[in-house]
Order: sequence, then structure tokens, then C-alpha cells
Amino acid sequence: MSTPQLATFKVPAVENEPMRTYAVGSAERKGLEAALAQMQQELPFEVPCIVNGLPIRTGKLAKQPIPSDHARHLCAYHEADESTVASAIDGALAAKAEWEAMPWNDRAAIFLRAAELVSGKYRYKLMAATMLGQGKNAWQAEIDAAAELSDFFRFGVKYVEELYAQQPPKNSAGAWNRIEYRALEGFVLAVSPFNFTAIGGNLPGVPAIVGNTVVWKPSPAATYSNYLIYQILAEAGVPAGVIQFVPGPPAEVVAQAISHPSFAALHFTGSTFIFKKLWKDIAANLDKYKGYPRIVGETGGKNFHVIHKSAEVRNAVLQTIRGGFEYQGQKCSALSRLYVSSSLWSSGFKDMLLSEIAKITVGPPSDFGNFMGPVIGRPAYDKIIGFIQKAKDAGGEVLIGGTGDDSKGYFIQPTIILTKDPESITMKEEIFGPVITVMVMFRNAVYVYDDANYEKTLELIDNTSPYALTGSIFAADRKALLTATNKLRNAAGNVYYNEKCTGAVVGQQPFGGARASGTNDKAGSISIFYRFISARSMKENFVGLEDFQYPSNLI
Repeated sequence: MSTPQLATFKVPAVENEPMRTYAVGSAERKGLEAALAQMQQELPFEVPCIVNGLPIRTGKLAKQPIPSDHARHLCAYHEADESTVASAIDGALAAKAEWEAMPWNDRAAIFLRAAELVSGKYRYKLMAATMLGQGKNAWQAEIDAAAELSDFFRFGVKYVEELYAQQPPKNSAGAWNRIEYRALEGFVLAVSPFNFTAIGGNLPGVPAIVGNTVVWKPSPAATYSNYLIYQILAEAGVPAGVIQFVPGPPAEVVAQAISHPSFAALHFTGSTFIFKKLWKDIAANLDKYKGYPRIVGETGGKNFHVIHKSAEVRNAVLQTIRGGFEYQGQKCSALSRLYVSSSLWSSGFKDMLLSEIAKITVGPPSDFGNFMGPVIGRPAYDKIIGFIQKAKDAGGEVLIGGTGDDSKGYFIQPTIILTKDPESITMKEEIFGPVITVMVMFRNAVYVYDDANYEKTLELIDNTSPYALTGSIFAADRKALLTATNKLRNAAGNVYYNEKCTGAVVGQQPFGGARASGTNDKAGSISIFYRFISARSMKENFVGLEDFQYPSNLI
């Protein structure tokens, strides 16, 4: 592809996508209700694999159930088989040179257009697919499928423009130093999760923006919304072969991709267990590869709120409810460990928490009055109910909730478990559901919350879980905030003061955690793009040598 470069272009200023409220009688509520009604009339949909821009129907079908009505399914998708995955890899490698060579302003324009399609033409359709297929209510679908996805694309372009502008600050006389940021040599494998439609777009989008080609395996439980994203990217102008859409059995698709000699990087969001396994498998394949593959992953969390005695009670209660029960606790950043000052707990926090939780309605997302919807499927439902039973068996007290109803959809009531054991199972292991375990620091307990033992409590929080994703500190006392910040420096990649531990916004709070929570490469920032480029330093000399000897050689 040869085209003259006649100017240095600057991308338009970017802002976060304004979020709509979907208030009663609003135009956006009517638009979303119409999209939901149309989608429910037209389902189930058929979803093919897309390889080199062409639909591939393998004939091996799997279904994406509707979690709020599991007798129905949103789509049936063709599972990629071995030959389909092989074709996808070959096609991605063949498309690489032309895509990487495309002028930056043209690649940027494609993703800026994709952002406009997400936030405009396809907003309600994407949201409807997310609500029906992944069980999100209208607000959760808005902040995910509409706002965050368009933010990822817009800010991604901005960050890459800034990255490309980073050049050596010095040049010796008669020379010019430059750096180019090459795409990786090979293809990138993107493995995306069910819980955020936006992550489905960002995992292939980040490497593609900087010139990589991508084999994308979406989550079975988010297949339809992710298929819509693929179609949006194609409409925006992403060439055939640059992103290959290959739904299918996760283990088989991924194993085939990471065993290929041209595998260059993994971009992953999912479970810690799977991520660790893939890391080991990639290491075992190391001698096959041309280079050392990049491994970028965000996994789980055992996220905490610590409520200091100086905290404003109502704010801490309401932030706790949102942090733990929005999207049924199925955010990797969701609250699951709550540490409360005994004086606050007994003087109003407990009563207010339980009375506010009692107001939560649970049901299908298509009913806008429901704050909570279903968990994603049968395995999740059984796992969460099992954790609640284990907590009860170990002496935990269920203060509210603790029950579920799977007769039509996979619904679990918001649950608070009170424990006296800081090492109890629901304090340590990730549940990924609407369950918060409370540890109250009584004055006569080992883990007291008074001034003399505040730091011991923080050490307990730091050491209880292998994860380190998000956490919140609630206090009006600035010293308490700073003490917790320092003691918990490595306990969370995203920390919040007097704010819930969920809700990171692209361009505002780069997201990611360390320890067992992932590689902390900070999605929604410039940092993530460095993982998918390979820099090349270049020096051009303008003045030739007249002699090979240096002055120090002369006698």
C-alpha cells in the first residue's frame, strides 16, 4: 500500500462518552425498549465464525442461553474446528503486512468511526444483546456496551498517537535518531470474558490499533454481543483478516493457537486458574516460537472495603451495596470482603445496610425496575450457592439473602455473611456472585479496629487473599486514609477513597491488578499498548567519515 504522507495529522480531541440515564419517558428508554422488543421477536440468531471476512459455518452448533430465561437461547453459534482455526491463523498472518503498513491516520480513523457506530447507530442493539445474553440491567449495559466500548476505541487512538510521538530527545551533530513502534512479529490471540461486552472489543482492539492482526476467541456466554462488535469493526473499515472471529470450545481453540510457531502474544481476561495454565503451556512451547510471546492478562479479585470509624455511614453503606451487588457481583472488581469498625457496625451501619439491601429487586433485566438480574449460567449458580452453604457449614451467619431460584432464570438474592473467622472460605476465595462477607472488628477480638490495632487489621486485609485488584478505604480521617494506603500499597491495583471499588473509567482510572489478579498492564491507558509493539531504534548519519581512526589513536 503506497500513499503519500503530505501532512502530520492530529486526532480529534477525545472525551468520555456521555452516559444516558434511561429515565422514565426518556427518548433513550424508548429506544432501548424498542431494541429489546425487536431482538426478542427475532431471536435466536445464527452466528458463524468469520475468517478472512467470510462466514464459516462448521455445522457444529452450540447455544448461548438467556440467563434470565434459560429455556430460551439468544443465539446458536458455529464452533470453530481445527481447520477453521488454522485458516484463521494463516489469514491473520497474510493480512499482517498490509495492515501494519497502512498509514497511522487511516488506522486511527477506522477505530474512531467504530466508536461512533457503537455510541450511535448500534448503541441500543449492543445494549439489548448485553442485557439479554449477559444479564445486565439497562444502566450496567449502558456503562459497558455503549460508553466503555466507545471510550476504549477513542482513547486508544489518542494513546497510540501519544506513543508514536515519543521520540529520542537528543541527536548528535549530523545525525537524526528515530524510533518506530512495530507490531509484533506473528499474530495475537485475544481471549475475552462474558462479563463485559467492552472487554470483548478491547482485547482484539488494542493490538489491532498498533498494527497487529488478531485471532479472537469470544466467551461462549457473550457470543452474540461480541459478534455485533465484529460486525461494527468490519463496517468501520477493519480489513478482512485483521481480526478473525472464532467462537468455539475454549480449550481446543486456544491450545491450537498457542502451539503455532507464529504465536506472538496472548491478550486474556478470565479466570486465574486458566490464565496460570496458559502461562505454563506457553512456557512449555517456548522452543517452537520465533520470539518470546507477550502475555497480558487480567483475572480475578477478592476486593475489599475497609470502613474506618470516622467514615460517613450512609455513603459507605450505599457504596458497599453498589460495589457488591451491581451486575450480581460478576465484575472482577466487585466487592466481596467488608471490614467494618465495630463502633460503626453497632451504631447504625448494620441496620442501614440490611434495610437498604432489602429494597433490592431481582429479576429479568428487561424489567427496568430490577436492580439485579441473573448470574450468567448453571455452573455459576451452583458454585455461588455452594459457597454460601460452605460458609454456613463453617459457622458463618447469613444476615440477609442466601437463597436462589433457578426455576426459570439463574437468580440469587443479594447475600451478606457475617464471619468471625478472617480466614473463612468466603473471605479468601473468589466467588464471582452477589455475596459479601463481613468481618466486624470487635474490641475484644484479636483483629480489633481501635487505634492501637488499626494497622494489624490492614495487615490482615493485605495477607488474606492472593489477589490484588481493587479496594476501597472509607474514612474522614486523612491519617487513616494514608495509613491504609501505605499498608495496602500492594493489595490493590486500583484503590478508592470513599468510593466503591468498581467502576473504573477509561482515561480516568487505568484498570488492572497484580499478584494473582494479573499482569497489571492497565487497560484504558497508554501502558497497555506498549505490550503489543516492538520498538526499533533508527539512526541516520548525514556526514560521512574521512578516516577510521580516532584522535586518541594519533601519535
